[in-house]
Amino acid sequence: MHLTLTKPSSVAVSRPQSPLSGEAFATMINLSGRRRFTSQRVVLYSVLAAGGNATAAQTAGEALNLFQEAHTALIHGNTQVPGVFSAALHDAYFGAAQGNKKILDFVELAERVLYASAAGWRRQVPVLLDELVECSSALLATLNSITAIYEAEARNHAKQVEHQLMAAMGEIKSISKEAQFVAFNAQIVAARAGSAGREFSVVAAVLLSITSNIENILDNALVRRSA
Repeated sequence: MHLTLTKPSSVAVSRPQSPLSGEAFATMINLSGRRRFTSQRVVLYSVLAAGGNATAAQTAGEALNLFQEAHTALIHGNTQVPGVFSAALHDAYFGAAQGNKKILDFVELAERVLYASAAGWRRQVPVLLDELVECSSALLATLNSITAIYEAEARNHAKQVEHQLMAAMGEIKSISKEAQFVAFNAQIVAARAGSAGREFSVVAAVLLSITSNIENILDNALVRRSA
């Protein structure tokens, strides 16, 4: 299977319709890492294919397809990942570093090497292979730096989720305290009402018990997170 990659000068930063999940970040890091692995696999098996190994040529082609699929998903997005979703990634791909151009140049060069090997162009193959090896060495540094950006974005996301969770827990605890205060006052009023307030007292006691349990759960959760 051959994938045709477009060569846009730029791609707009994709704004996900819903907050990204930890699973989405893990998938993007995995895809970025896959590009690093498969790029080296393409070079290795292209060298073997140049020696006439038909199986190696097929393996190199399969690795190149995996490389292209991962890159397409990271640039344009799919049902699992959003594409270029941050300014840092947009700059890495389409800014001064020209990550996207370098990646597509590698794909084009690898395709030329494989085609030349299959066609038996013995004079051109060694020259193209030297270009591919040189290109892949420079590309690896680019892929490493882009992967580091995905990892940094994932850490920032985790911190934001942590902050939001702590804020939500604080709000719940505040509401719980207010409910406890209301329930306590309700018990006092019910006690003053005598038998007429007995049922109301039971309800107030249950509410006080529930809010106390909520507060204990939140306190235990905070202790575990700080441990």
